Amino acid sequence: MDYVRLGRSGLKVSRICLGCMSYGVPDRGPHPWSLPEDASRTFIRRALDLGINFFDTANVYSDGTSEEIVGRALKDFARRDEVVLATKVHGKMRGDPNGRGLSRKAILTEIDHSLRRLGTDYVDLYQIHRWDPDVPIEETLEALHDVVKAGKARYLGASSMHAWQFCKALYLADRHGWTRFASMQNHYNLLYREEEREMMKLCAAEGVGVIPWSPLARGRLTRPWDERANTERANTDEFGKVLYAATEASDQRVVDRVGEVAAARGVPRAQVALAWMLSKPYVTSPIVGATKPHHLDDAVAALGVGLTADEVARLEEPYVPHPVLGFT
Repeated sequence: MDYVRLGRSGLKVSRICLGCMSYGVPDRGPHPWSLPEDASRTFIRRALDLGINFFDTANVYSDGTSEEIVGRALKDFARRDEVVLATKVHGKMRGDPNGRGLSRKAILTEIDHSLRRLGTDYVDLYQIHRWDPDVPIEETLEALHDVVKAGKARYLGASSMHAWQFCKALYLADRHGWTRFASMQNHYNLLYREEEREMMKLCAAEGVGVIPWSPLARGRLTRPWDERANTERANTDEFGKVLYAATEASDQRVVDRVGEVAAARGVPRAQVALAWMLSKPYVTSPIVGATKPHHLDDAVAALGVGLTADEVARLEEPYVPHPVLGFT
């Protein structure tokens, strides 16, 4: 396993991050494909065995049960100071008016609930899951700064938003002396490259680490095109259907090209898709979900694939512009 700094910060993270959205009580939330605790622990332990030290979850995943499962597993299998634990705030956790969002009240309430579920005194990376248009960004940034100063989070991160929004947040944090965002968790893969237009350049210029979500496009890059809907998640993941529904013709050409490069290499498609992402100098650590034994092995093996410039060009050539999605 390789370890790199998260952007310009001093925090060292593994080049692969284990995404924990798939670990949670299946009937608690909109993810019926989630794995129950016993099955989830197997993947968390395997990740640690492979040298992964970076784990990402969110308060909203499976109604908080993802945080509970991840927290118990890491407590049993690892030393707290040796792992990098990330979670998020923004999504709806209760039905009352302050039960979601990025107000000061919501942030200070939800960090305590997350710490309780995770069974820890602090998280290493506390991220805003989305932009909140109903709350002044100054209020959000100051509350997050107070979370850091209280010792409840070591670093701050953001997730999918427009580049102008992220630029504004970075500017205001610097202007007021508040803790700035160290990372951006955005939607990025061979089927969705709109982030290359502005966000990736902004992150590179500002020294912000990039930890993309859905690097395998909800599994679409890991199997032939006609098999894209042959899983329970593909059939029930309404958010995933929205992300790719408008560009199926061009997406098929990209998927086919991944298959061609993988066949020539003699490696699984997932390794090629991840190797492409790892070839980008602005990408720090893709967030990879794992629900089958080979998922983690393929992710780690991708570190050694090393695509040529010609292979990268062949993979990128069929892409066409997509609608900007994933910010809500």
